[in-house]
Amino acid sequence: MTLVTLSDVLQPALRDGYAVAGLVCLGWEDMRAYVDAAEAEGVPVILQAGPSCRAHTPLPVLGAMLRHLAEAASVPVVAHLDHGYTLDECRQALDCGFTSVMFDGSRKPLQQNIDETARIAELAHAVGASCEGEIGFVGYADGATSAGTDPEEARRFAAETGIDAMAISVGNVHLQQGAGHRLDETRIRAIEAVTNLPLVIHGGSGVPADQRRALARGSAICKFNIGTELRMAFGTALRSALDANPDWFDRLDIMSDAERSLVPKIQEVLRALR
Repeated sequence: MTLVTLSDVLQPALRDGYAVAGLVCLGWEDMRAYVDAAEAEGVPVILQAGPSCRAHTPLPVLGAMLRHLAEAASVPVVAHLDHGYTLDECRQALDCGFTSVMFDGSRKPLQQNIDETARIAELAHAVGASCEGEIGFVGYADGATSAGTDPEEARRFAAETGIDAMAISVGNVHLQQGAGHRLDETRIRAIEAVTNLPLVIHGGSGVPADQRRALARGSAICKFNIGTELRMAFGTALRSALDANPDWFDRLDIMSDAERSLVPKIQEVLRALR
């Protein structure tokens, strides 16, 4: 069994100068493809169940799916709750076997975010799990605008919460289709200077490939969340499967073909972070 915590994979990444992909899951097929790609590359992988995934599949089912995949995997696998918004949601994830929870209090006043994140980190650590927190709201493409992370607030947040990894807002945006603006490296360096925590970039699909690679190797950013570009690749693979096989009607055939087609794209994403 290779089920591990977030700290188990991010601390070596911080020490040795690489990043680990936090891959956003929507269902069984992409979860399985993510593990297959990680095994082919011989690297750890963080399987993330975000709000849209949880809206489709209950947490107890997701926990069982992720743990089942990890038990058979030859590489370390983290079962990670992405964007948990309440204590109860994070507690339920831990009860369901998740080894890591990300509490998102980034829209709350600083002190409230610190207090609530610290409580959830304490809860996670009590059961041997990890906790990721977020300071500085990361916005959405065609949606809410980002509020960049203030380095002094980041210092306080890291020192007072006891978290294992810190998500920051440095020009990154969720749900970006294609590369967006480059990240603010001056702000990243200022945050690095006041904390020794592994840093996390949400909205990693929008970070230009060359900068993603450079920061993975030359900064404290140890986790890039990747979702949109892989969802787009999966959608393209589904359309191709249906176009190439107009007589197919069994979703097992259709989804299995798309799953196989997705693996090489995932391998490219994983390889670029080493």
